Amino acid sequence: MTQITSRQIRVRDAFDHAVDYEAAATVQRIAARHLFERLQARLAARKPARILELGCGTGFLTEKLRAAWPDAEIVATDIAPSMLERARRRVGGGVTFRVMNAAAIEDELGAFDVVCGNLVFQWLEQPQLALAHWGDRLKAGGIVALSTLLDGTFREWQAACAPEKSGSGLSPYPEHSQIEAWRPALFSGEWSVESCVQTFPNGAQFLRHLKQTGAFIPRRDHTPMPVGALKRSLARFDAGDSFVTWHLAYGCFQKPPRAGVFVTGTDTGVGKTFVSACLVKAWSALYWKPLQSGLADEAGDTPTVQILTGSSERDCLPPAGAFQAPLSPEAAADAEGVVIDPADLELRMQQPDRPMVVEGAGGLMVPVTEKVMMSDLAVEWGLPVVLVARSGLGTLNHTLLSLEALRRRGVAIAGVVLNGPLNPANRQTIEQKGKVRILAEIPHQPDVSAKTVAEIAKMLPSWELLTEKSRGERE
Repeated sequence: MTQITSRQIRVRDAFDHAVDYEAAATVQRIAARHLFERLQARLAARKPARILELGCGTGFLTEKLRAAWPDAEIVATDIAPSMLERARRRVGGGVTFRVMNAAAIEDELGAFDVVCGNLVFQWLEQPQLALAHWGDRLKAGGIVALSTLLDGTFREWQAACAPEKSGSGLSPYPEHSQIEAWRPALFSGEWSVESCVQTFPNGAQFLRHLKQTGAFIPRRDHTPMPVGALKRSLARFDAGDSFVTWHLAYGCFQKPPRAGVFVTGTDTGVGKTFVSACLVKAWSALYWKPLQSGLADEAGDTPTVQILTGSSERDCLPPAGAFQAPLSPEAAADAEGVVIDPADLELRMQQPDRPMVVEGAGGLMVPVTEKVMMSDLAVEWGLPVVLVARSGLGTLNHTLLSLEALRRRGVAIAGVVLNGPLNPANRQTIEQKGKVRILAEIPHQPDVSAKTVAEIAKMLPSWELLTEKSRGERE
């Protein structure tokens, strides 16, 4: 096993000695069930072939994984050998059990369809880096699913101890605002939170519960309470309602199914096609415009991008739907008596390791069918979004609303491209208020040609730089 730190040794020993864990771990069971339900919903009908569970404990989550996907290869790991043995007895055969540090997945294990961990994340010393590491161990389209405790957990006990010099000594948990910034680079998905209340006969029983579940691992600088201080803290706790609140967060993040981005705009006519052409040129990317309308007045975006980038017909994939009227895809199709079949809009998977620029129609809330919007396709495709916006007056409202709509749907954001005259104030506001990276500011181009596309392409980050710089950054 990879060398572990002194804190990890303390965590390991605490859980190794938690002999009554299964009888006491009520909230841990609840968290395992809720995490499993989120993972199952994210997978939909897909059946994972390989699953890695980190910090399996006594097997609450392992048992559910095994029952749901009996044909999957499941590797369940934990830093505490005794916990691992109890999980083995609970689950039985069909699972490989391995002593391992959740912060350092061993290379020999290979790639997985799912990497998951129930209430292990809060024990990691560098959780943000660990999460990036977990994401690196996934196959394309794979899922990271985890739960963690949040700041405010056991606040009732902490309040009872606060008047004493040494305090409760409990290790701090991350705040909700912190974890919102923690996600693997360019993965889609989101955090959700919930609270659970657990009652105890008295404070002494609560402290016994912490020991039974291995949850009392004090801060490094903590000095144990003198007996008198402990008695006063217990009295204050018992004077209340003798309950504690658990604050939990669940994260479920999916790796893009292929290399590429989805280009959308804050409005029609903001320069999506020009920016798409520049990205294609910068990355030697494939191009796909799934839905094209307005062909009565123009040749269409696919041949335009082909000419501007010098791409071959093979590199510019044909649209799934092409319509004459300059209307939304739904309205244009209806005008021709055609119904768009969402099945035709499945993400194209040619050369999956090569970036593909997928250009949307209009903005995020443009209707595709009676029940499908462009934003729904963004969720389904799972590609990080490049949002194209005007640089001038009115852009703040449109851009920040679009960013909010994407985040509410758990869509990853690669960055924003601003089109038009340089506007430092708008750029700064979008970066700060939108918590997003500006990929480029493109000045007005009076002559759109292959030459200007090549020049602007040099301003854009390379594909390698885009994916590397996104590691650990707030999206």
